[in-house]
Parts: sequence; C-alpha cells; structure tokens
Amino acid sequence: MTAIPQERRLVTAIPGPKSQELQARRTAAVAAGVGSTMPVFAARAAGGVLEDVDGNRLIDFGSGIAVTTVGSSAEAVVRRASAQLADFTHTCFMVTPYEEYVAVCEELAALTPGDHAKKSALFNSGAEAVENAVKIARSYTKRQAVVVFDHAYHGRTNLTMALTAKNMPYKNGFGPFAPEVYRVPMAYPYRWPTGPENCGPEASAQAIDQISKQVGARNVAAIIIEPVLGEGGFVEPAKGFLPALARFAKDNGIVFVADEIQSGFCRTGQWFACEDEGVVPDLITTAKGIAGGLPLAAVTGRAEIMDAAHPSGLGGTYGGNPVACAAALGAIETMKELDLPARARRIEEVMKGRLSAMAGKYDVIGDVRGRGAMIAVELVEDRATKKPAPEAAAALAKACHQEGLLVLTCGTYGNVLRFLPPLVIGEDLLAEGLDILEQALAAL
Repeated sequence: MTAIPQERRLVTAIPGPKSQELQARRTAAVAAGVGSTMPVFAARAAGGVLEDVDGNRLIDFGSGIAVTTVGSSAEAVVRRASAQLADFTHTCFMVTPYEEYVAVCEELAALTPGDHAKKSALFNSGAEAVENAVKIARSYTKRQAVVVFDHAYHGRTNLTMALTAKNMPYKNGFGPFAPEVYRVPMAYPYRWPTGPENCGPEASAQAIDQISKQVGARNVAAIIIEPVLGEGGFVEPAKGFLPALARFAKDNGIVFVADEIQSGFCRTGQWFACEDEGVVPDLITTAKGIAGGLPLAAVTGRAEIMDAAHPSGLGGTYGGNPVACAAALGAIETMKELDLPARARRIEEVMKGRLSAMAGKYDVIGDVRGRGAMIAVELVEDRATKKPAPEAAAALAKACHQEGLLVLTCGTYGNVLRFLPPLVIGEDLLAEGLDILEQALAAL
C-alpha cells in the first residue's frame, strides 16, 4: 500500500494552485459534459485518505463512487495486478483465454447468493453488465419487455438510460431511448403516502398490478432492481418488497435481476445487499467494488439462463481484461482476510449513531438511512411536508469539501448526501469526517 499518513491535512485553499493550473488545462482539453464533484486533482490515495497535487490530504467519504472498497492502493490488488501486468496486458479472452478470467468467475459463483449452479460473463462497466443481463434474459425467455422502478439508476448507454429514472443529468437531450422498458412504483419508505409501515405490501401490490395490467407478465423478460438504490437516493426498499417481486417473477417465468453494482461486495455489511431478506436473484450484476479500482464488471447467474445466449453472442474486446481480473482476485482476497462485511457493519454503527444524533438537532435532516457503509441523509425544507432541499445538500457538500472531506450528493430530487467511505477507513478519520459534517450543519 502507498504510504500516505492517514490524517487530514490542508496546506492550501481548496482547490490549491496546482489543481487550478490543471483545471485550466482540463477546461481546454476535456469535454464540458464530463463533470467532477471536486476541482482537486489526485496525486496519491490509500486507506481513507486522498492526497491532491498541492499536498492536501482529504478524508474520503466517496470511494470513487463505491469503487475503492478495499482502499485505493490495497496491497493484494497492487501485487496481483503488477504481476499480471508484467506477464501480459491483453490477449482478448475471446481469442486466447487465460486463467484469471476463469478464477474470477469461480469466485463469483461461490460468493453470490444461492447454491445453484452458476456461470458468469465479464465486462468493463456496470452499464455493460446491465445491458448484457437484458440480452441474456431476452435470449432465455424469448420475451422483450423489461420492468424497472421509480428512482432507478442503471447506467448511461442507450438501453441503460431508458432503464434509468432520472432525467437530469443522465437522459436530458439524449433520446430517443430503447423501447419495451416499463417503469413501476418503488417502495420508498420515507415518502410512501400511507407511511413506511404500509410501504412494502402496498408498493409491491401496486407494482405487480401495473406489470400485470399494462405489460402482461407473459411479455416480461426481466425485472431489474437495485436492492439498495444508488443514484436514486440510497433508498432501502421497504421490507417485503423485494421478496414479493422475486416470487412474482418466479411464478411467471420472469428473470429477476439484482443490480448490485453499487451495493455489492461487502458495501452494505453483507457480500451482497439482496442477502438481507434472503432474496436469491436469477442474475446479479456487479462492477464498482469488484476490482479495487480497475474497470471490471460481471453478470453472474443460474447456469441455464447464462447459457441461453448463442456462442459469441456475449463478449467484448476488453471484457475481463487480465490485469483487471488479477486486481479483482486481490480485492476479494482483501475482503475475506479483513472481513470487510464486518467492517461495513461497524461503519454503519458509528455513522448512524452520529447522524441520528444530528437529526435530533437539525431539522433539515428528514431521514437517516442505508446499510453498512452505504449511508445517507435526506435533506428537507420542512419535515411535515418533506419538501426536498437540494440547495442545502449542495451547500453542505461544498462546506465539507472546503474543510477537506470528500462527500457526494445523489437522489432524484438532488437532496441526499451519501456516504461511501472505503471499508478500510480508520475510525478516527470516520469520526473526524462526521465532526466536519456537523460543523457544516451548524453553520447552514
């Protein structure tokens, strides 16, 4: 691991002069449509700290959007990827295969929920994984319709934009979108009209009713859902919602797909978030935390479903790149050795305790939610009306950034602060980050 002191340090304003110079170069050379949360340029990162080109050390509550679960330079990831890099960088698995791809698929079969026979196919990004899950489900069922949910996020390719719920910034001006995509209600406990206690059964009944009446169960190839929503606001579906949908899918020959791209690989305190209610998906899509920061994604599922696509119907030049596969084996090794699901549960205990106390003091916090190290606060202008407060979320994020705490926003209404610290972060950094947040809340 890169030797970076695990402590926050600010030696310049944020952004510093070197970051400002690079920002000017970026503005001239990089397309304006590519955004950034903070205008600081990274030089090194490890554990729970990111160091910029000016020597500032920031506390990382973002993990590159849930990617660097094991830290940004975990020893096993660096060791295995470096060794593979020295052997060869690429042959293309579809030309001459290599063991690392097979080994990752074996790990996925062992780690994902369910004891049925499983197979995997590897890709480059989460959006690619979701898109290929749809291809596989359509090939298996010989049906076309795909059902997704309010507040969903599944990617930025044409098909996955259609699956994604939020218009700005993901869809606006980029249509027309892929057809045969149908959206139904999500069990969003905080905003459910009759209260969170009724949310699970009522939302599942509504969703199933809409699918049955508007699409027809016999026309549905796949139901795709994030077991904990990501970009949509870290919404944990009300209890009972996921099992009801999984039963409906099973009863009607529909492929049930869990999109665990953000919630998978120990992030929620279990290896996969769908384990919380014992849901065993037919297919599961993974990416982000899978390879310690290298581009890799997977679709894993029931062998008979995964084998439905004809030979050469799945793949891609870079899919399952050998260096990324080696990194994934290093990330999984780290997750097992350090028991990162337990670390995630401890992070939840610390964060929810502090955030709940803050909610008792600051009315702008309407809801504290999430599991493991996938925690969020939803900000509102008024607790009675629950009117979203996106300006407060933006102001809090900016205040945290200025003090050297990297945080992210999300949510359909732009009013959610989300926290995704690396699971290897020290508790002192966790506490200091929460102190900075509380100071920002007090000054709001």
